[in-house]
Amino acid sequence: MPHPLDSFFAPASIALIGASRDQEKIPGRLLSMLRKNDYPGKLYPINPNYADIEGLKCYKSIAEIGAPVDLAIIIIPARVVIGALEECAAVGVRNAVIISSGFAEEGGDSAAMQDQIVAIAKRTGMRISGPNAEGFLSEVQKVAATFSPTVDVKPGHVPLVATKRRIAIVAQSGGIGFAIKHRAKALGVAISYCVSAGNESDLGAGEFLDYMVQDASTDVILLFIEGIRDVDKFLAAARRAADSGKPVIVTKVGRSGAGERAAASHTASMAGWSAAYDAVFAKYGFIVSNDLDEAVTIAAVLTTNPLPKGDRVAVLTVSGGAGIWGADTVSMQGLKVPELSGGLQTNIKKLMPSYGAAGNPIDVTAQGAGSGGLQKSIDLLIASSEVDAILVVLSLSSEVRVPFKEAELKPVIAAQSKPIVFYSYTLPSAFARTELAKSGVVVLSGLTHVGVAMRRLVDYAKFKLAPPAGDAGLPVRDLAAHLGSAKLSEWDSKSLLRAAGIALPDETLVANRDELDAAIARSGFPLVMKIQSRDIPHKSEVGGVRVNIAAKGEAFTAYRALLEDVARHRPEADIQGVLVGPMAKKGVEIIVGTMTDATFGPMIMVGLGGITTELFRDVIYRPAPVSAAEASAMLMELKAAPLLNGFRGAAKADVTALSGLIAQVSVLAARHGQDIAEIELNPVLVHAEGQGVTIVDALVVGKK
Repeated sequence: MPHPLDSFFAPASIALIGASRDQEKIPGRLLSMLRKNDYPGKLYPINPNYADIEGLKCYKSIAEIGAPVDLAIIIIPARVVIGALEECAAVGVRNAVIISSGFAEEGGDSAAMQDQIVAIAKRTGMRISGPNAEGFLSEVQKVAATFSPTVDVKPGHVPLVATKRRIAIVAQSGGIGFAIKHRAKALGVAISYCVSAGNESDLGAGEFLDYMVQDASTDVILLFIEGIRDVDKFLAAARRAADSGKPVIVTKVGRSGAGERAAASHTASMAGWSAAYDAVFAKYGFIVSNDLDEAVTIAAVLTTNPLPKGDRVAVLTVSGGAGIWGADTVSMQGLKVPELSGGLQTNIKKLMPSYGAAGNPIDVTAQGAGSGGLQKSIDLLIASSEVDAILVVLSLSSEVRVPFKEAELKPVIAAQSKPIVFYSYTLPSAFARTELAKSGVVVLSGLTHVGVAMRRLVDYAKFKLAPPAGDAGLPVRDLAAHLGSAKLSEWDSKSLLRAAGIALPDETLVANRDELDAAIARSGFPLVMKIQSRDIPHKSEVGGVRVNIAAKGEAFTAYRALLEDVARHRPEADIQGVLVGPMAKKGVEIIVGTMTDATFGPMIMVGLGGITTELFRDVIYRPAPVSAAEASAMLMELKAAPLLNGFRGAAKADVTALSGLIAQVSVLAARHGQDIAEIELNPVLVHAEGQGVTIVDALVVGKK
């Protein structure tokens, strides 16, 4: 089925507005790169100062061409770009790439010029990439619409190609995008596309991602992003990638932030600048990498291997020390390096000298490698049900020989039923890379990156897209009466949650001492008393909480002490009264919260709760809403998950009830994102299985 961007990435004709004969300058390099890469379509240089360029007729304007143009590449001063775009629209140009800089990245009047580009795209339907873009490469279609030196073609150079499967690169930084492409090509990883999104006046990373997801020539996608502008398109493309099983590796920069997020709740203050991005990446199974070479290594492993069925790794080597190092590396990533069975060891020992080792790591020794032991060991491990992946650790520095025969290795790689990853502890020679590439092997030379890549392969194989959220059994209700103020006390917050349909303990707000008797009779002992004020979000910090009150006299004393303590700490606070309720029975302390991200909207968070929640920061975020099943999966990602699963003989906690509550809170946050900025339930006490949960404290923050 055709895609709207087919004519962008595979144009039948290209006009270069601002073309030049000077190949030292960007306009001249653009034309040169297209021709060197054998662009098969029609090229129309446009520059009123030339009659011809490199044997091609040069036109004074795009209107002079008199033939359809699929793509215009614009590299002229910013001040004349708008006029050129209008001329393109007038003759029906379908797509444009604006290489020119000097727009939104400069601010002021330059930003206003970019707004005009946006308006032209909307009015005419022309699809526009940039401005401030580095163009793109469509390798399969031979369209090198970029000035990047990484697409230059050297005479007589034969490119290294080890993979049949291809990667596509979508980058919001042209320089980094083409750097990823450059490094991947050096390993022999085949490329389908590399596109620089620039300022994203019209076409953004989300729409480019969507194209790569549906593209039949793309098997793995690498994203380099600073921020997402076309959020809905990005999320739709992310879901399609997850549904189709096409891996997406993502690097998100701009994680450090220039300041702290202002927030009333622990939920938001712990989030940091990139929590929402990480939550979206986790939801859709994106593979996060914060290192360029690591990302390329992961891509290389994904394009040369099937997904593993488990996490057991055989480490096969010609050097005992290097093998142990390889085993340590994958073990530190949480993968298993199991000792092989006696029968399998016996068969492997036949392939090596007596001083070799067959337990795992398997050291066939240099002598064993020379006699074909490496290849035959791979054959045995491929056939074995004892391991799920193989890491081959060897030296490939020789310029004249490799320890494999293509006729033996190539069919194994072509038909492999489990991952086989090749790592050279010496710098691999060009000869070795080329020889092994003939069998479909990429040689890797960073051991830590190899370990991470194998871990990510295992994780991706286990990923399943969560089911849709639904309504979590929460009725649709008007909560406007509870959101008159941006600041809500615990009593206000719990009143809102009750009105929304969330179950809470039965509590009474005591506005004066005369109401205390009735409140005590309603709650019973032991009870809890808490000061209530919209000016005091964290009551324990001002002496505003009393727990385990066991007698009436004690309750009256506590009531007076609460008011006195708070008056001393916060004399200006407006006091609503004292909240009286039953003391909750013990349980695992969990925090459940929501925050609103500027890009992705409401987020749901769950973590280890109580007063130490910010100390340990054991929290997981996801975009809201989530289903109970997704909430349960979030809980199992916590380091504190064993506390819910019956740690050290304790009763197993009611994860089902907790998951249901998380789902309800997420639905509430998603429905009322226009009015609610944050929700925090901390702690939520999770009781033994079948006994439910108790929301002890709650804070809702309205939008200002």
